[in-house]
Amino acid sequence: MEFKIKNICCIGAGYVGGPSMAVIAKNCPDLEVNVVDINRERINKWNSENFDELPIYEPGLKEIIKRCRGLNLHFSTEVKKNIANADLIFISVNTPTKTKGVGAGQASDLKYVDSSAREIAKYAKGKTIVVEKSTLPVRTAQTIKNILEQSNIDNRDTKGNQREFFVLSNPEFLAEGTAINDLENPDRILIGGEDQEAIQGLANIYENWISERKIITTNLWSSELSKLIANAFLAQRISSINSISALCESTGADISEVKLAIGSDKRIGNKFLNSGPGFGGSCFKKDISNLIYIANHYGLYEVSEYWQNVISINAWQTNRISKIVVEKLFNTISFKKISILGFAFKANTNDTRESPAIKICKDLLEENCKLAIYDPQVSPLQIEYDLQLKQSDNLSNNDQAEWTFADTVIDASINSDAILVITEWEEFKFINWEIVYKHMRKPAWIFDTRSIVDINKVKMSGINFWQIGKGKI
Repeated sequence: MEFKIKNICCIGAGYVGGPSMAVIAKNCPDLEVNVVDINRERINKWNSENFDELPIYEPGLKEIIKRCRGLNLHFSTEVKKNIANADLIFISVNTPTKTKGVGAGQASDLKYVDSSAREIAKYAKGKTIVVEKSTLPVRTAQTIKNILEQSNIDNRDTKGNQREFFVLSNPEFLAEGTAINDLENPDRILIGGEDQEAIQGLANIYENWISERKIITTNLWSSELSKLIANAFLAQRISSINSISALCESTGADISEVKLAIGSDKRIGNKFLNSGPGFGGSCFKKDISNLIYIANHYGLYEVSEYWQNVISINAWQTNRISKIVVEKLFNTISFKKISILGFAFKANTNDTRESPAIKICKDLLEENCKLAIYDPQVSPLQIEYDLQLKQSDNLSNNDQAEWTFADTVIDASINSDAILVITEWEEFKFINWEIVYKHMRKPAWIFDTRSIVDINKVKMSGINFWQIGKGKI
């Protein structure tokens, strides 16, 4: 049977659901796309008349929302209604790592997936394609299928009509900061499933703007596992280059030159070879932890130990940044003011989940310093939440850890002893360091954890300088 899809419902209006459905709505004007979430505040932001107040910042997203919202793209808290009307339902809810119980610290918490499946089982009508969009452990699809099939024994909807569910896996491969381009021009679309007509029904949607040759179909389990492995491989490259950055600093080598040399090898390539303060975001640590949990479950302890080391190297890299700052500032930063440039885990996003800035700032605050934090997209409220410390109105002169939000780089630098560049925002490449230096206390330091600062301009300004992966500068 051919699936004629006219109405899509996406459960979850977060970093995956919102942008993904916006791009589908843009490229499929004949489809009605409804994004639902029980978080009313989030939905209100998606519906805000001020498009700068959208809950997610992604270059290009605002323009698509302006174009499609109210036409064939809708955001609401009407979960029941939109599930009932949908021919195809995406599950795009959060899957955090469990904090307690079996698998705590490694396994994914599937409570939101479970509750979404039960809502679908309760309200869906007729024949419905249910698509896993969230990053999920292997064989979660079987759990969803069991819930859908057993929650309503006679497989009939509330009006007595026969119902049938078709479960597919369609993981996202988005990089925050480039999510819209990744959705518009993906390397591949992966669809896993058992029913070929259902697979083709979903593929037909993507073929409105993506070449058929880029659509890969697999079984459910291969699709689910491929997402975890893709993130694990990318994270492994980051941990690998970060371990070498420390070696470069000790030996006098230059990490940018090493990157160029090894990245020119076509077997390796130059992607994900930028050293930094450690990987962040919602996926890498969570997915590797889940992979470790799965490996342990099957008794593959050497495999789990290998991937545990990828996480350990990442934590080690983040921890050593704050130690270097303290060491360079005469082994004490008590009373001193340090400017933090960038709090998001990477540029072009307002996402701070697992951002290395959080751990670095907390470590510095433990030393009773003062922090002035500037990020062009992250709000002071989000920073308060992440640091679990309220913002101070003004930094005091007492020996107490405090932080305040700065509106510009210059504001952050006033009376600062050091500036720490943590996020690779484009504007940080073009800072006038001579002007900044005039506002700082002397001797002043710049710590560049992203290798984006112009060394020659810093040298001309007179500021002391440390850059990741480089020997003596």
